[in-house]
Amino acid sequence: MIRAVRAVRAVSAGAAIAFAMPPWGWWPLAVVGLALLPGLFDGTDRRGRFWWGWVVGLAWLVPSTVWVVDFSIPGYLVTAGLLSSFIGLAAAALPDDRRTSYLAIPAVLTLAEFARTTVPFGGVPLSTLAMSQVASPVGMVARVGGTVVLTLATVALGMAVAAAAARHWRPALIAAAGVLALVALAQVAPSGEDIGPLEVAVVQGGGPQRTRAVDSDADAVFERHLAASADIELPVELVLWPENVVSVSGSLTGSDEEDALIGLAERVGAPVVPGIVESFPGEFFNASVVITPDGRTVSRYDKVRRVPFGEYVPLRGAMDLLSGGAVSRYVPSDAVPGTGPAVVDTPNGTMGVVISWEVFFERRARDAISHGGEVLMNPTNGSSYWLTIVQSQQVASSRLRALETGRWVLQAAPTGFSAIVSPDGAVQQRSAISEAAVLQQTIQRRTGLTWSVRFGPWPGLFACALLLLAAHLLTRRRPAATTDPAAAAASVGDPTPDR
Repeated sequence: MIRAVRAVRAVSAGAAIAFAMPPWGWWPLAVVGLALLPGLFDGTDRRGRFWWGWVVGLAWLVPSTVWVVDFSIPGYLVTAGLLSSFIGLAAAALPDDRRTSYLAIPAVLTLAEFARTTVPFGGVPLSTLAMSQVASPVGMVARVGGTVVLTLATVALGMAVAAAAARHWRPALIAAAGVLALVALAQVAPSGEDIGPLEVAVVQGGGPQRTRAVDSDADAVFERHLAASADIELPVELVLWPENVVSVSGSLTGSDEEDALIGLAERVGAPVVPGIVESFPGEFFNASVVITPDGRTVSRYDKVRRVPFGEYVPLRGAMDLLSGGAVSRYVPSDAVPGTGPAVVDTPNGTMGVVISWEVFFERRARDAISHGGEVLMNPTNGSSYWLTIVQSQQVASSRLRALETGRWVLQAAPTGFSAIVSPDGAVQQRSAISEAAVLQQTIQRRTGLTWSVRFGPWPGLFACALLLLAAHLLTRRRPAATTDPAAAAASVGDPTPDR
């Protein structure tokens, strides 16, 4: 394949996957992009596969992470390049035989997507294949095995299309049948049970987008949320405020903000769950607390999974040197990570909590539900981001967590998007950017564990390992079973080396 043609194919594949992501959300494009991959890697050695995979990753991640430009252009380039290397490494792990690559590509891409939820800096699960498919008919398989199985099914669907286009009917039928079997299994898989209604109110105070904490008036943010809360319709049983819209020096206890929150809880006759920031010299705490109408703080969850370069700075000295001190200007101190389970206790039951960044991590939601969460709350703060890419991807992640856990998900943001998501992943209500709004609805507290919560990613990862092993074993056996060189070439699609 001529190098220029291969480059066009690589960029087209990555761009198609990118525009399947929120906020664009054209999910069939991901399948189209994935279907271009087997032909892309034909006739390339391991090193070539790495670099072409890396190009696919760049075309995928450069547009879908462009919001990082607003924080740091070098950071944007490093982020896109680093995350693209996961795709390159996945491609390098492929066997040389195109027909066995139909087995291997789903495995290696799924493993690569899982790896970047873990490293670097605890994982960067942005612009993932799984979030591109939450609105597709395949999205429901997240209930079976979480994002790992959903990613595997998505790539398998792409391989079915690629194999059919190459008239390799057997792998096409096997891949399509596997995806259909997973979709059918999702229809009968456990999804939880209703145990009682709950009237909830999700408060969004509004205000300007693209603002940062160091440049904002914390009192004005707090007052906007108090003002918006005046529109709560009674009766209500739970009021959720966004992440860190209550910012105090020292402890919340005994502060004017606490008095105002107690007054709100008394007025609505229900517990209020605000996101608070308590600042101390050299550190701060990011938490959600439960304040009851009788003036008590009865429960608290401190955020466990912190945002790298947002709530703490890895290698702070080196990062300040590279950024000319900008990193410490925007993140002057580090958040203290929590250590407790991701739940809070309220008078109306146990609520799961994943604060902001944590909603992108399947394991944080699994922790919440495993510890008795009957509803999953996601207080967040997307007000500092340029464009709406992160906010849209966060809604997609809330939808994934709803499917995986079988729980209602409440997402509260100060400037949007706030949302109420049902257990089937459907967005029941969503606010607009910058508006002051109260989303109010009767939802259901739920119990029971889905397979995704019960077993985690391990069955899907085991399936990936088996697929990859089978692909490499078949690749080794195929030349030995074929004595005619022309037939051997035909069996791998007669690849032509790069020129």
